[in-house]
Amino acid sequence: MTRKRPTIHDVAAAAGISRGTVSRVLNGDRYVSTAARAAIERAIAETGYVVNRNARSLVTQRTGSVALVLSEPQEKLFEDPNFSVLLRTATQRLAQRDVSLVLMIAGDGGDRDRVMRYLRGGHADGVLLVSTHAGDPLLDALEVAGVPAVACGEVLGRRSPIPYAAADDREGARQMTRYLAGRGRRRIATITGPLDTPGGLRRLEGFVDVLGRRATKKLIAHGDYTRRGGEVAMAELLERTPGIDAVFVGSDLMAAGALAALRAAGRRVPEDVAVGGFDDSAVAVSTHPPLTTMRQPLERVAEETVRLLLDLIDGAGHVDPVVLPTELVVRESA
Repeated sequence: MTRKRPTIHDVAAAAGISRGTVSRVLNGDRYVSTAARAAIERAIAETGYVVNRNARSLVTQRTGSVALVLSEPQEKLFEDPNFSVLLRTATQRLAQRDVSLVLMIAGDGGDRDRVMRYLRGGHADGVLLVSTHAGDPLLDALEVAGVPAVACGEVLGRRSPIPYAAADDREGARQMTRYLAGRGRRRIATITGPLDTPGGLRRLEGFVDVLGRRATKKLIAHGDYTRRGGEVAMAELLERTPGIDAVFVGSDLMAAGALAALRAAGRRVPEDVAVGGFDDSAVAVSTHPPLTTMRQPLERVAEETVRLLLDLIDGAGHVDPVVLPTELVVRESA
């Protein structure tokens, strides 16, 4: 015979507590005594009760899930180690609230349409935005749909600001540029990320803050946060200004590409050209030589992003952005 699935009534009976109190605990009510909560948790373990999400949704008008929307082509999810850190940390943090994470890719117009159909259908309680570009039509669609949204990183060019948590990109770039200049480097170049992203723009601004008029166009090349993009940009800089003796690269992954271009050109690192990255990802310790870089606290950024979104979902009318400090990590490349 098939065993009957345990119900909330079974949990209440096993705990010796009213069904209403059990329901309050299951729905996240904080105002339940410690003793009652412990008894309910024991009863859940003993009975094998599992929350029926469909039934809960009818009562709470919540799905118990959040969408993480990555506004990049799918291949970048697997190439860039930063995304795996954000995804893992967000999943763990949401699990503490018994909330599931749904990963969605919005790398082009078709992807964005699918994402919005899903969200307009009420399948997620909120959205975590990752690698959002200025002018992305998804942002306006989310605002019209009234879906709570928080970004990992500042969202550029918005009249209606979207809450975010981020590392201090501009100050981190200043620190790295000052460090390279302090090592006696005189012709310091930079490879930026896309300038419609906060990391691309703010890190360039920090570089210019330190060098001022010395930050000429000949010393600035643009990449796309990929290894290949960093390699191409470094080759461009060497052709344009052969006398470069240092380069600040806007991500570790691009810095790995820059190192490959320098090797191909016969330049020694750091003797001929010092190289500084940004992220302190797993890439930074796997290059030859290992990268001097700016550590951004990605796990804390993800945790704060999730916290802000959960506050919005719980009814907070307004949340303030969170900006976290970066840290210089010195290794052999500079």
